[in-house]
Amino acid sequence: MMWYRPDQSLGQGAQAHLQVRNLSAGYGPVRVLREVTLEARPGLTVILGPNGAGKTTLLKALNGLIPRQGEVLLNREELPEKTHEIVRGGVVLVAEGRQLFGQMTVLENLELGGWLVNKSERLRRIEQVFGDFPKLKERANQLAGTMSGGEQQMVAVARAMMSAPRLLMLDEPSLGLAPKMVDELLGIARRIADAGTTVLMVEQNVKKALAVADRGYVLERGQIVASGDARLLTRSSVVLEAYLGADGTETTDARDAMQRRKPQSTT
Repeated sequence: MMWYRPDQSLGQGAQAHLQVRNLSAGYGPVRVLREVTLEARPGLTVILGPNGAGKTTLLKALNGLIPRQGEVLLNREELPEKTHEIVRGGVVLVAEGRQLFGQMTVLENLELGGWLVNKSERLRRIEQVFGDFPKLKERANQLAGTMSGGEQQMVAVARAMMSAPRLLMLDEPSLGLAPKMVDELLGIARRIADAGTTVLMVEQNVKKALAVADRGYVLERGQIVASGDARLLTRSSVVLEAYLGADGTETTDARDAMQRRKPQSTT
């Protein structure tokens, strides 16, 4: 699953290093993110946090879908602000909800993911996708809209890989999926990272996300409240008290998470 292509124009080096400094972004007059600083080094970095924390807004800002303020560097070069230039530079977002073309086949969706390259290279990448995602080869001529949610998410990730990104951003890849499919998709994200593509993933499944990640950040109300090695975050009081209850259940609602944080702030 080695996807990186050294002929990309943005940044130099085979592995992407994203640096975000004092990033602010929002929608119109509403500012959602407030001076967020983080980085995604080679490997898999996960952004955790409750609903409404600003996780999706962060990825949209990095992908040029909404205006941003602050500094964003990829391999020490400034990341463009326009989405098509960002994609050409090797940064790709798999958005929440997959956003496939349901009336097109799996193969046709994959072909769209490789529209920036010539036909021969596109065919080579399709063969590589089918080697890395054998389930999709079996379903190549099936309409994407008739597949299960997990299968559609797999198509969305494979379509993104068709552009041979150096940085792959995933927004809630496990949302609404059965536990077995969650494990499979998070395993795919881990293998992509191990093969040389830097992965920045937004996820609400705290336990499973930290199990496959190298590093993590916790985002609340538009600000980073905790960060570090994924194994250490698993034992962090911020994560344990706010997102993992005493019964081991996970909390994704922002109000519930903040309620769980209240005892910590008063001690």
